[in-house]
Amino acid sequence: MKPQLPLRQIARNLRDHPSIRSKLDIAQSTATLGLTSESTGQPGDDCAVLPTQNGYDLFACEGFINAFVQADPWFAGWCGVMVNISDILSMGGRPKAVTNAIWAPSVEQANPVLAGMKAASQAYGVPIVGGHTNLHTDALQLSVSILGHANRVISSFAAKPGDVLICAVDLRGSYREPFDNWNAALTTPPQTLQATMEILPELAEAGLVHAGKDISQGGIVGTALMLAESSGVGIDIQVDALPRSKDVDLDRWLRTFPSFGFLISAPADDADNICAAFEARGVSAAVCGDIVLGNSVHLTSREGRALFWDYDRAPYLNLTPKEALHA
Repeated sequence: MKPQLPLRQIARNLRDHPSIRSKLDIAQSTATLGLTSESTGQPGDDCAVLPTQNGYDLFACEGFINAFVQADPWFAGWCGVMVNISDILSMGGRPKAVTNAIWAPSVEQANPVLAGMKAASQAYGVPIVGGHTNLHTDALQLSVSILGHANRVISSFAAKPGDVLICAVDLRGSYREPFDNWNAALTTPPQTLQATMEILPELAEAGLVHAGKDISQGGIVGTALMLAESSGVGIDIQVDALPRSKDVDLDRWLRTFPSFGFLISAPADDADNICAAFEARGVSAAVCGDIVLGNSVHLTSREGRALFWDYDRAPYLNLTPKEALHA
């Protein structure tokens, strides 16, 4: 490991990193579509939330960076299933079925992507039920969608000041170089993968977890920012308390996209039981911060406190209903 950068330098580097700034694109699309957090499906959560008579249907979709699909097509296919499953789990749901859309210049180039999807589908026990195929395009591209169901929902909009922030990450893996993807899935037996899929639904149904998000492409800091902005709170991340492999530099870890990673906001009295539920299935979990009044995400350590992002000055997802801005 290289010497750790000063906390303010880490915060500044993360603020300017492409994986964090790429989420700003969401605001451009939602503005054009006229969507806010109050629109049907509750945009801003990890899945669309659609109430039913016996709970909530959950629907999500992921598109993948072309360079990633072209550089590692089999793993891109695997990730197509894996990251969608994480979105369902993050909301307290259980995945039901996956579809895909693939574009490729030939069947030979499409096959590794589809093989990766098939392998993940079998490992997680979630069927692929159809999709769209075009084998006459000039580039390899992938998009994957998923349907799930939750009895009780974990939401991005329910974090409250006074809660603690819990980070849960499966550390049993390594980076899939050269990307910041921490892969703990390919080395985990299918029965273990499927057992970990029950943790969040069970915590939601027990009434222990109401608020949280899947750690996504923006890493821990980007995900914390989305959670903070959606809930209208501030978050202080205690970086020294994060579950982390001892071989990974802090600045990289804070922007890492893990194969199984979640941020949870919960009352302090429930934290031990929540962490124990993850640890019982081999997933590292720890209290790593606080939900506070405010509109900023800060990094904190023995070194001090550094501002990562103020979403009041620079909206991130920008899904707040416009009238609420002047309330």
